[in-house]
Amino acid sequence: MTVNRFVNKDNMSLLTDLYELTMAQVYFNKGINGTAVFNFFIRPTNKRNYFLNAGLELLVDYLLNLKFTEEDIDFLRQTGRFSEEFLEYLRNFKFTGNLYAIDEGEIVFANEPIVQVEAPLIEAQIIETFLINTLQISILVATKAIRCYSVAEKAILVDFGLRRAHGTDAGMIASRSSYIGGFVGTSNVLAGKAFGIPIYGTMAHSFIMAHDTEEKAFEDFASVYPENTIFLVDTYDSLEGVKNAIKVAKKLGIKIKGIRLDSGDVATLSREARKLLDANGFRDAIIFVSGGINEYKIKELIQDKKAPIDGFGVGTELVTSADLPYLDCAYKLVEYERKPKIKLSRKKMTLPFKKQLFRIYKNGTIFKDIIGHFDEHFDDSVKMLKLYIENGELVRSLPSLKEIREKALINFKTVPNTFKSLNQYMTLTPEISQRLLKSAEELKEKLRLKQ
Repeated sequence: MTVNRFVNKDNMSLLTDLYELTMAQVYFNKGINGTAVFNFFIRPTNKRNYFLNAGLELLVDYLLNLKFTEEDIDFLRQTGRFSEEFLEYLRNFKFTGNLYAIDEGEIVFANEPIVQVEAPLIEAQIIETFLINTLQISILVATKAIRCYSVAEKAILVDFGLRRAHGTDAGMIASRSSYIGGFVGTSNVLAGKAFGIPIYGTMAHSFIMAHDTEEKAFEDFASVYPENTIFLVDTYDSLEGVKNAIKVAKKLGIKIKGIRLDSGDVATLSREARKLLDANGFRDAIIFVSGGINEYKIKELIQDKKAPIDGFGVGTELVTSADLPYLDCAYKLVEYERKPKIKLSRKKMTLPFKKQLFRIYKNGTIFKDIIGHFDEHFDDSVKMLKLYIENGELVRSLPSLKEIREKALINFKTVPNTFKSLNQYMTLTPEISQRLLKSAEELKEKLRLKQ
């Protein structure tokens, strides 16, 4: 039998931490499988003032299709850790619970319940690893992308990060998340097919170097793609490269779609390139910049130095979120069989009870977020957690990726301007409703008396 060593839908059930399954075995043996409520949230970091929610569609797809195949069961049997009765339970496994979640494309803040799972305890436990794994990278990259978008002004942004991503799956998720965060497209062809994201790309330095001269390389490429050539001009000398692009375009009688600068003092080079292009009648040619680009570099070039740059290819810094390579996120039990649960560890205390997040806007801007009991109500507020899966069935239609992107860019306008700073830490701390706060304090006191 050939073992598939790569992740796919047929083996996704085993993409979990062992302790999820060993805990599930104990729950099963001891008859502990009542309805549990778990919350997914992000802990505070002074490197992000807000987060852009992403990854929900991937989670929904996982929950609706999760199953253990006979190969999975056979492997688990071979480990010697699981009883036949439990393996039979897994053979018939299906997520039958409820999924509440904040929409993709919404702005969220630290400590807010972004996803709330209400399901039999074993089901809610087994899905933990995938849930955290998928939402963490999705939100991480979407937030990095919207930060780039926030300072790019009219310049377009394209995801160039696939080859630098931490694995192929991470590259796919990064392409999807960056599109949600305001990027116009990706170099990732598979992401174009899978998600309908526009794909971009022309040539590499190796293409230039494979020819005897830069001019010949440009001519060969432009003769095949006369309407869609962006010349990579910095292989040898950037300004000479611009001159060669102009020479070839005039020789072939074509327009120059653009040039790309991948190194050097791109602020100065872009100005000189713009002069050369304009002087030779190529005023519509765009100047595209790549190489070590992040939101800080974009701000420096566009807002501080006013460089005439029309677009950026953002790669490594985007897909790895280099300045913040992970989110300290958690998935915690907050209720079991209608009884509140709380973790009292110092600096990692959790908030008990099934919850709702209420958002209040003022003059089109996020003014206040309130975390309350699920059944609470606040005037002029919007309930952010929505029911997507009920009793294991999808009950809310999922928007297209384009619709999520459009929603994200609209929602970004509701972020207070002070929160959009790249360097100054200012954020919204959600309020805890008086009723929930009182309930939590009573629970903590009750637990202290038991100790």
